[in-house]
Amino acid sequence: MAIEPFDVVDLIRTKRDRGELSTAQINWMIDAYTRGYIASEQMSAMTMAIFLNGMGRDEIRDLTLAMVASGKRLDFSGLSKKTTDKHSTGGVGDKITLPLAPLVASFGVAVPQLSGRGLGHTGGTLDKLESIPGWRANLSNDEFMSQLENVGAVVCAAGSGLAPADGKLYALRDITGTVECIPLIASSIMSKKIAEGTAALVLDVKFGSGAFLQDPDRGRELAETMVRLGTDAGVATVALLTNMNVPLGRAIGNANEVRESVDVLAGGGPDDVIALTVALAREMLALAGQPDADVEAALADGRAMDTWRAMISAQGGDPSAALPTPKESTVVVAPRSGVLVRQDALPFGIAAWRLGAGRARAQDPVQHASGIDLHAKPGDLVTAGEPLFTMHTDEPARFERALEALEGAYAIGDPGSEIHTGGPLIAGRVG
Repeated sequence: MAIEPFDVVDLIRTKRDRGELSTAQINWMIDAYTRGYIASEQMSAMTMAIFLNGMGRDEIRDLTLAMVASGKRLDFSGLSKKTTDKHSTGGVGDKITLPLAPLVASFGVAVPQLSGRGLGHTGGTLDKLESIPGWRANLSNDEFMSQLENVGAVVCAAGSGLAPADGKLYALRDITGTVECIPLIASSIMSKKIAEGTAALVLDVKFGSGAFLQDPDRGRELAETMVRLGTDAGVATVALLTNMNVPLGRAIGNANEVRESVDVLAGGGPDDVIALTVALAREMLALAGQPDADVEAALADGRAMDTWRAMISAQGGDPSAALPTPKESTVVVAPRSGVLVRQDALPFGIAAWRLGAGRARAQDPVQHASGIDLHAKPGDLVTAGEPLFTMHTDEPARFERALEALEGAYAIGDPGSEIHTGGPLIAGRVG
């Protein structure tokens, strides 16, 4: 048996005592953990030491590239199109991938969106798309490449062969209280995106009530870290900092978010969803060499909708089929007339989760028709007794706990009162 070049306990002590790990040490550590030589207890101690003491820029880069090297890397050099991708750090009502991928692909650019499932209050893109009858998330490599070439947009499940070290490490962080750590978040996201092989990447880094990181300064730090990682790895990378204090759009759930996305592709939909979709599309197309692309025209003239229909059909879905409807719905009305001054994203995300739109464990099913439809957004005038929002579920016993999550989550004030949204939708750009 070969003698290992390092002792993991020495490496743990180094990080515990605020030291810096070398490239060789990090490469060995990730490889040894992936092949099972380093025990979960030891890696738990390491992630906690990183959580408490941080990592330097070189360490974060080395950690990311070591995780990329733990698996295979996709190669798009055989495509006739340029590739560009987008990643969101997640939020409440964040269905932007659904209209964005076909919109960008309608300009002759390939958009390989390897997505995941939801866990907790932030919904998963695959869960939303699985609301569509027949649609399938798992594609063979040949199907994936053929769809990229012929349709341009693919949203599918990432294979286990991409950055397997990250999958193993993320599962450990999830049960050891070390998820909210910028070096570990950044390396987790970027190892998968670099392994995915895209030439360009636009990051949607959210902050606020319903976001992974609530503090805008922490959001900016994460964005800057990920942009550096992408650039260092040869991926053209920019990030938008976006506000997740208020739910995005008027639909929170799965099937209802698909409906809202189709509305956007049909030239309608909520203003905030349109604005963010257009802003991200412009960034993606600029990185793909089309800085002057008329994004709004592609939404208005049906090109983006045509690509959506082709994308759904290519994965076995019926874009014309009726989406699931809930067995039970209940309407919450305004207790008084006035203006809606506050609508906190996180409680609405938790309520939708409790209604069945999300899952507490990876193996749990989701109810595709469950969720919340918002009838008013901050700044809207409301009338006593008229609907504020409607909750949907297949199990009426879920309504009580969903309503508990929403206690104090919204407020109505007198006309002229200050509206609490936490600032503009797009708060900045990095890169």
